[in-house]
Amino acid sequence: MDVAIVAFGLGVGVLIGMTGIGGGSLMTPLLILVFGIKPVTAIGTDLAYGAVTKTVGGWRHLRHGTVDMPLSLWMAVGSVPAAIGGVYVLELVERTYGDDFDTILIVALAVVLLITGILTLTRALFLKALHDKERDSVTMDRRAKVAAILLGLVVGFVLGVTSAGSGALIAVGLILLFRLVPSRVVGTDIFHAAILLWAASAAHIVAGNVDFALAGNILLGSVPGVWLGSNLTLRVGAGVLRTTLSLVLIGAGLALLSKAGLDVPGWVIALFPAAIAAMVVNSLVIQPRRAARRPEASATTAEAPPGPDAPAET
Repeated sequence: MDVAIVAFGLGVGVLIGMTGIGGGSLMTPLLILVFGIKPVTAIGTDLAYGAVTKTVGGWRHLRHGTVDMPLSLWMAVGSVPAAIGGVYVLELVERTYGDDFDTILIVALAVVLLITGILTLTRALFLKALHDKERDSVTMDRRAKVAAILLGLVVGFVLGVTSAGSGALIAVGLILLFRLVPSRVVGTDIFHAAILLWAASAAHIVAGNVDFALAGNILLGSVPGVWLGSNLTLRVGAGVLRTTLSLVLIGAGLALLSKAGLDVPGWVIALFPAAIAAMVVNSLVIQPRRAARRPEASATTAEAPPGPDAPAET
């Protein structure tokens, strides 16, 4: 058992439990940057462990009625073959570019992380304005089916190549294209992701890109982490969590670009951990203290004796 990998799995699991997204987007760059795992192995292993995690979550949401099953299945029509195709393209690129393959893959992953981080930040800051038009279910007419398949094609291919972005990309698509209520967004996203991850991970297993011992170590930490994160959600607002995660993803993307040889100033990357720390402190320490003072101030005002100019009681 690798204690460090279990610990990182725990941390990523906590974030998944609190936000519903971020598994592949966080674990893959951690395996590459911190543990020096070969990029293609990091991607395949991440998908394998993620399939197990999302299956547990998808089953839970299905039992609670928060999954739009027809929409999930129509997205899978596009995403499953696209994910398998993405793994095949990955193998072609590896054979074509040889020694340069790792750098190409790291750059591709960095670009996906940056896009995912920006979309997640946009969702946290702006898409909440769409709540008045949200709905519980989608009527799967021809237009909705085509949109679901196209969304699945894009997400599936990206996932097959990089292992990242499925949660955030699907969630943003479900909000913009189908205007689902938040609970249905999360449930439908996780249920569909479970189907997609099993297809993509199976393709990576066939290609020999999965380290099962590594996946087992991650699961030892991520499973209790998901449980812990779901409880911490009550203490930290969803908007703060999504904004925090978006900054983590953007920072990870810049760090990967730096590893690939792009000249990214160290102070730029350092800004993101500083911003994240400030947000967490504000959410867990400063805001609760301010909230605790307000009732005291209100009670003091209510109990204060009337002044000389106060009207007499009748």
